[in-house]
Amino acid sequence: MVHHLRCLPSLTRSHYLFSKLSKDFITSSTGKPIVNLPSSRINMSTISTTTAIATTQETTDYVFPPSPIPSVSIQVPEGSKPLRFPIHRIYCVGRNYSEHVQEMGGDPTKSVPTFFTKPADAVVESPAHLKYPLATQNLHYEVELVVCIGKGGVQIPIDSAMDHIFGYAVGLDLTKRDLQSAAKAKGMPWDCSKAFDESAPIGPIVPIEETALIGGMTTTSSMSDVEEEGSSRMLMSPQSVIQLSVNGIQKQYSSLDQMIWSVPQIIHQLSYQFHLQPGDLIFTGTPSGVGPIVPGDTIIGSVQGLPSVEMTLRKE
Repeated sequence: MVHHLRCLPSLTRSHYLFSKLSKDFITSSTGKPIVNLPSSRINMSTISTTTAIATTQETTDYVFPPSPIPSVSIQVPEGSKPLRFPIHRIYCVGRNYSEHVQEMGGDPTKSVPTFFTKPADAVVESPAHLKYPLATQNLHYEVELVVCIGKGGVQIPIDSAMDHIFGYAVGLDLTKRDLQSAAKAKGMPWDCSKAFDESAPIGPIVPIEETALIGGMTTTSSMSDVEEEGSSRMLMSPQSVIQLSVNGIQKQYSSLDQMIWSVPQIIHQLSYQFHLQPGDLIFTGTPSGVGPIVPGDTIIGSVQGLPSVEMTLRKE
């Protein structure tokens, strides 16, 4: 006799950003508004597709239970229903700060956007307590601004790229530097140095409407300019500091305006190689100062105006 295994989907128990949409706001499965968000930032066809997938999962027999949907918490107003951002793919930009390009032996004047990926389930939420990963003796930290896509698209013009952003977070691009260096020396792919288990710790996502990031980091507005608006939103600007500390000692320090490729340029370039989808995360590159971490270390990464990301490497 053949026995069929059935897995009830987690979608029936969790409130996801892309589960239900009204004209002017995201709603939970109960129909109550959770986060104010213009519908222009969400792909309507994807909403319907996601809902259809949830229905299909309730009536489909699997040979074993499907893995949970990777997701990240969204920072919502106090008293609101918790809401999560379901992850589709993780894209990363390599060598996007001049000083980091130089410390890695490159020439920033000849730099073009270099993209690589991590699996969606590489995400681990802050605060994270991680094992030292397999097959490396030289694990490195890299702090990055993470762009969270809420509206899909392909061949997106630069001047409309910001319309595709749902929000921002701070992430860590953990890297097996010894594997990466060995692969580069042989002219081989270095996926295994980046796309390993728990290689993408991330903090809570802040919706773009709750930040004061101006013009996708393409303007010269200062933090004082933002503060004069009298906004209660999270304060971000092109001059927002991005930094990382290990055991309380600062290791990385720069500002977002030092990125070679701005957020709109990254989205534009990436959308010519991939059809971006709601749920995509884009790690936008790291400043100089990358280095090794060992069991027992505590790492805190931050971008001014966003919740920080924190991880500790456990001692076994």
